[in-house]
Amino acid sequence: MSGEPLLEIDNLRTSFATDRGTVDAVDGISFEIYPGEVFGVVGESGSGKSVTALSLLQLLDSNSTIEADAVRFKGEDLLTKSDAEMQDVRGGEISMIFQDPSTSLNPVMTIGEQIAEVYRQHASSTESGRFWPEMKRKYITGTNKKSESWQRAIELLDMVGIPDPEVRATEYPHQLSGGMRQRVVIAQALAGDPALIIADEPTTALDVSIEAQILNELVDLKDEYDVSIMLITHDLGVVRETCDRVAVMYAGELMEQATDDDLFAEPHHPYTQGLLDSIPRITDDREWLDVIEGAVPDLIDKPQGCPFRDRCNRAFEMCDKPLVEYDVRSEANSDPSGHTACCHLHNDHVETNADGKAIHVSEGAHAEVESKLIEVKGDKIARTDGGDSQ
Repeated sequence: MSGEPLLEIDNLRTSFATDRGTVDAVDGISFEIYPGEVFGVVGESGSGKSVTALSLLQLLDSNSTIEADAVRFKGEDLLTKSDAEMQDVRGGEISMIFQDPSTSLNPVMTIGEQIAEVYRQHASSTESGRFWPEMKRKYITGTNKKSESWQRAIELLDMVGIPDPEVRATEYPHQLSGGMRQRVVIAQALAGDPALIIADEPTTALDVSIEAQILNELVDLKDEYDVSIMLITHDLGVVRETCDRVAVMYAGELMEQATDDDLFAEPHHPYTQGLLDSIPRITDDREWLDVIEGAVPDLIDKPQGCPFRDRCNRAFEMCDKPLVEYDVRSEANSDPSGHTACCHLHNDHVETNADGKAIHVSEGAHAEVESKLIEVKGDKIARTDGGDSQ
């Protein structure tokens, strides 16, 4: 992708203190999201996708610890912002669509009120969005049906495909179907005129036909509103249809990053390949689908090195070494966003056979890992000292 990133995540680490010990839910991940793109984050349940999103917005419980070299949005580090400043970011600059609209919508407020409230808080509204005026609207008068915020709510409901938006705006969440509630949440996310929408499994609770409609709606709105989308999902079919670039996540770490086309045409990490092999296809002549044996490791006691090594049929002696990114772009791929995989099978000093298994590790393999680790540390020091990170 060209131009400056809208969002830059640099070595994000999120952990939770529990009675059993510290859970490293997100363990040193880095990625960028560019203006106008759909960036997919895919992986099994428990891989840290949702925690990553909640970390960006600082919406986690008090037993969490969020650390990073930087979480930059439009060049500003979100982790240095105060609670009051983050309230302006949430719903304004960055909106979030949660998995279940039934739990993210207020059951005792009409949907029009809920969208209008977001508009008053974050958009250019002439109406006061301060505490007491909001309390008066919420419990006494309601929003004036001729007001700017109410008209904007109706406009957004119409924009996301809600029929009879003037009538629907006066109804409550329980009066709408699941698909319509999800459309309301999308309208609510757009009300603050955000630059980035984080969509966390937005179609999980919907049937396939409604899922397709919602996803198409999101992509169309991305173009119309010039907004970027971070799409969190476990469904590779959704990724294939909607995303421009993809990050594959496992046990709190990133395994592979690539454009959508490159990831599906030539996956390079054994975990990514396992996920793709598990998808049923129309042309399948397999009696049984391929599966990845085993389960995600305990995040309190992860194995050293690659967290996937105990489930990987190509694990070898270097898998206990710290993970580093390898550039796996083919010569024909000149995309500047690159294609990287965190797998030592791509070390220049590791020889593989036709099945992709390591058959020889020559001298220099471990030195290459050390060199990459030093290179990453040196790059961070240079950016910190030289001020080149903005």
